Amino acid sequence: MSIETIKERYKLIEPFLNEKQKRLFAATEASVIGRGGISIVSREIGICRQAIATGCKELKSGVIRSLNKVREEGGGRKNLIDTDPTLMKDLNSLIDPVTYGNPESPLRWTSKSLRNLADALNEMGHKISHSTVGELLHELGYSLQVNQKALEKSCPLDRDKQFEHINEKVKEYQSKEQPVISVDTKKKELVGNFKNTGSELCRKGNPEQVLSHDFMIKELGKVSPYGIYDISNNVGSVNVGISHDTAEFAVESIRRWWSTMGKQTFPSATDLLITADCGGSNGYRGRLWKTELQKLADEISLTIEVSHFPPGSSKWNKIEHRLFSSISQNWRGKPLISHEVIINLIGATTTKKGLKVNCQLDDRTYQKGIKISDEEMEKLNIIRDNFHGEWNYKISPISLMN
Repeated sequence: MSIETIKERYKLIEPFLNEKQKRLFAATEASVIGRGGISIVSREIGICRQAIATGCKELKSGVIRSLNKVREEGGGRKNLIDTDPTLMKDLNSLIDPVTYGNPESPLRWTSKSLRNLADALNEMGHKISHSTVGELLHELGYSLQVNQKALEKSCPLDRDKQFEHINEKVKEYQSKEQPVISVDTKKKELVGNFKNTGSELCRKGNPEQVLSHDFMIKELGKVSPYGIYDISNNVGSVNVGISHDTAEFAVESIRRWWSTMGKQTFPSATDLLITADCGGSNGYRGRLWKTELQKLADEISLTIEVSHFPPGSSKWNKIEHRLFSSISQNWRGKPLISHEVIINLIGATTTKKGLKVNCQLDDRTYQKGIKISDEEMEKLNIIRDNFHGEWNYKISPISLMN
């Protein structure tokens, strides 16, 4: 009888056997083999030697223990919580949010991983492994959880009213067939063979190799994609800058959108509405932002109205979830190895709802730290709205100044 035959037989019959029947099967095979049979069968089919030896004794004596039961009454290892009555209480004290921050808790400043919990319980006098800790936590209703962004900081005054104001402005402009755009700068990206978040289909076990460290390559640098999203037509434009993300760069991006897309889409436009975040290169406090918008208004002969989202609410800006999220989805898992690759990936972004994106490279150098004096600000043809004039204002061409 070959050892392989024993394994094959056991593999076929195992699903139909209970614990006692497995023991007797193994004992029968060991008895047939003879000397050394217990060790051989134990090694081949994975039943412990002691269980097989017990089965051999039962076969030899003709008396099978517990005829009506698989195990003897009280057989098997005792449940840990029965032999260690304080275990669950101590585990709860370590994991409970109310108590684990207690100064006396051994886990106050460490991660509540299974191994750390097991180590802490062992220091408290319990004998437990990290896997058993996981089983007990599951019974208690615990599971791995990530932080959830749900709490708000103190909201600025009239935040909701500003949302309503922006909504009404957008409807007003759309009803008059005037352009409405949402603008912002996407996260800066390193150019080079770096890991890009996300995954892409490729042959199993053959992922694309990228650099192990994300140190900027001086010759390639970073890019700052500035987006303009046409809310009415579901069309985006991205100006990929290789210099600093300044207000001058932001307005230049809007200028390029108007010259390549805007004026063709809105040939009869007299006004332009911009919705923007309250900070960054297009922030409501930026003097350079307003100065550059004045230059743009003079060049294109449009009155430019700006409405900023209140602080802490940039996620409501439509460009975030209608343009930038789609771009991130399109280039997920693809290293941004060159400017050409970035331009092509952004330009190829589409959605089932019909999004189209135009993209171009802006290789100009934009200077940081440009100061605008009070005298220059006084020359602007700017009219602030009665409702939060710091967030809502119009900049008209100088030629229309009274």
